Amino acid sequence: MGLKNILTSRLGFGAAPLGNMFRAIPEEEALATVEAAWNDGIRFFDNAPFYGAGLAEIRMGQALAGKPRDEYVIATKVGRLILDEVEDVSARDLGEKGEVFKHGLPNRIVNDYSADATLRSIEDSLKRLKTDRIDIVWVHDVAQDFYGDEWLDVFESARKGAFKTLDGLRDEGVIKAWGLGVNRVEPIELLLGLEGNRPDGFLLAGRYTLLDHDKALQRVMPTVAERGLGIIVGGPYSSGALVGGPNFEYAPATPAILDKVARIKALADHHGISMKAAGLQFALANPAVAAVIPGASRPDRIAEDSAALAEIVPADFWRDLRAAGLVNPAAPLPAGA
Repeated sequence: MGLKNILTSRLGFGAAPLGNMFRAIPEEEALATVEAAWNDGIRFFDNAPFYGAGLAEIRMGQALAGKPRDEYVIATKVGRLILDEVEDVSARDLGEKGEVFKHGLPNRIVNDYSADATLRSIEDSLKRLKTDRIDIVWVHDVAQDFYGDEWLDVFESARKGAFKTLDGLRDEGVIKAWGLGVNRVEPIELLLGLEGNRPDGFLLAGRYTLLDHDKALQRVMPTVAERGLGIIVGGPYSSGALVGGPNFEYAPATPAILDKVARIKALADHHGISMKAAGLQFALANPAVAAVIPGASRPDRIAEDSAALAEIVPADFWRDLRAAGLVNPAAPLPAGA
């Protein structure tokens, strides 16, 4: 089933911040943020065991408890098991994102993409999320940013285990869709080239934004659109850099990135639009994109995202962006540009 047929809205909720991403978020603030999303009409919630070693799922389960289950779509991920035993959080090897969830739970995280671990991961997520079913399952982080030179070996393990298992669960109707949840385009390209596995779409974080979209436009976006699949765009603000934050790709932004942000902002200010509107509407203009899922850790951010999606952006802004060389010539822009 195509992702666009499953989702009821083009704006979803990315739950990574609920896992104490970058900071220790008070419990009441985390729950209030999910409640604000619900009250604003958001009905797609994306999570993962990895986010705070189960913390994000636990919080979301609490926040959505009592909500009509048929009214929302929930996605989570497999590839990491969260154990009852604890570990030294500072000693975890998390690839390029070692500091991201240092404020999460201390439960031991085990990487495992086998068939048995996939089934166990889903069962564990069901308990933490306090739900009887998960709609979309992503195979998490089978890419270079977490596994370096070993990523192809990890991908092969997932191909033999998680991919086949999720294909079967989807065909049995246990889940509605599956795919990869990654921060790199190469794993998606590899899976799209394989025979035998039939993903429904992909969660691509940080690789189809105003600041970084060239590689995705080469093969991933056109192929996904041609096959009638779908892309969920995660991290549309590039870890906050696009909207004035200090980080890009989970690390301090480089001078080149900051310069690009400043040039885009100058055009946005000239046309009287917000940077959030520019970022969200750029991503959604691509026909392969089914939804965007900005992360939020404060209730007021939800209203900002909704307003950005509804904001009227003049076609001249997009034309000026193109003329200034700030978007790839092949990138689809909103109608009228």
